[in-house]
Amino acid sequence: MSLKNCLKIPQRWIIVILGFVGLFNEYAMRICLSIAITEMTLPPNDTIIVTDGICSGHYDGNTTYSVHVNRFNITKYDWSEHTQGLILSSFYWGYIFTNLLGGIISQKFGGKHTLGLSILFTSLFTLITPTSIYWGSSTALIVLRLVMGLGEGTAYPALNDLLAHWIPENERSKAGSMVFSGAPLGTIFGMLGSGVILQNSQNGWPMVFYFYGTVGLASFLLNAAFCYSKPSDNPFITEEELSYLKRKLKNKHSNLPSTPWRCILKSPPVWALIVVSVGNAWGFLTIISDMPKYMSSVLKFSVQDNGYLSSIPYLSMWIGSTVTCWIADKVITKQIVSITGVRKIGCTIASLGPAIFLVAASYAGCDGFLAITLLTLGLTLMGCAFFSLVINALDLSPNYASSIMGLVNGISVIGGMLSPYIVGVITPNQTISEWRIVFWIVFALFITSNFVYLIYGSADVQEWNNPNFKNQKILTDEDNVAESFLPVNEKF
Repeated sequence: MSLKNCLKIPQRWIIVILGFVGLFNEYAMRICLSIAITEMTLPPNDTIIVTDGICSGHYDGNTTYSVHVNRFNITKYDWSEHTQGLILSSFYWGYIFTNLLGGIISQKFGGKHTLGLSILFTSLFTLITPTSIYWGSSTALIVLRLVMGLGEGTAYPALNDLLAHWIPENERSKAGSMVFSGAPLGTIFGMLGSGVILQNSQNGWPMVFYFYGTVGLASFLLNAAFCYSKPSDNPFITEEELSYLKRKLKNKHSNLPSTPWRCILKSPPVWALIVVSVGNAWGFLTIISDMPKYMSSVLKFSVQDNGYLSSIPYLSMWIGSTVTCWIADKVITKQIVSITGVRKIGCTIASLGPAIFLVAASYAGCDGFLAITLLTLGLTLMGCAFFSLVINALDLSPNYASSIMGLVNGISVIGGMLSPYIVGVITPNQTISEWRIVFWIVFALFITSNFVYLIYGSADVQEWNNPNFKNQKILTDEDNVAESFLPVNEKF
């Protein structure tokens, strides 16, 4: 009996697990700087003066930063809030440019190699982060993060290409949610682990980058060994599963013509997805990049408590996405609501929920635990994005999903590029009133972008997904031209 007949594990779920592990580690490597930077930099003042909008802290009754400054005589840097904003946003300066390229490469060479190279580059750049900082301080870190963003920008398009080749429509919400839940869970891993390392390691903040870079390399090796771009490439897949996927993936074709960019760029559902993704990404990336600073600089939590408490909302986000994706697939399978309806309902919950609770958290004042509770509720509801807007590109065009995701994700991360910089400009004194402005901006973007999606969004497979669409359109256009030269009485 052949090996593939002995192994009855559905290989599509192996691909889902590998996609999850890859994204999990990429987000851990991305987020660890947001925690580490709180220990890499000197505080703005040696002593906290309690005034309106400034909290007294959670350092066991102490009101100074000196408890945690240079515990292990590790080098710290005098970087302003403005500089820190540039550092945190620089990742997205590179990230924005390779999303579309990642979609094109994945479509041509397969998601396995594109995802693998993304993990490899991100891991290597994470490992050399401390050396780069010692060599060139903030300038070197900005350049490194920019290049790191270039490497990681291909991950989402690669994952969409893998899902398009492996996951049928009736399993898409569940599988997509499992893969993309790597983002919040990787964020938890990055925050918790960074907090523990910063609190206990004798080598200080450099160990954060050495640890996550090494784990990232292990993830790359798993991808190289067990991931396959297409079912037909996988030597372990059973004949039953291969036949099942061929039957179910009826809208996925091989030997595709070039990407119909003109049709994609003229498509209202694609632009609706872009708009809502911009709003959603701005909010999510503001939280993921700057929330540790809010916890540290405004609410004055210790570095270890910061890691623990900042991770709680992302754990709830994962739980929320896991529960709601199963419900979404059940609703779709039983045809209770159309796929478009499910996507719009999920997107609305994922927009209104965090918008409301994020603003509410800014009015919690110095009650740090109430603020965390409100943020947790908001991110729990944001979990609905995983079965709605995150996989909507697969609905619109299974054949060109990676290219569409590259376009959508590339534009949407403009928020990640601008948000940390804007936060740094708006919050020079790290007061609650300054941060409240930041949260109201996020609120406005969530609400406005979701309104656009409710009007123009769709989950219907677009006609240009068909590989023969171009030829059919050419024939139709030629018929119309020929008809225009016929006498009026011969046109009917």
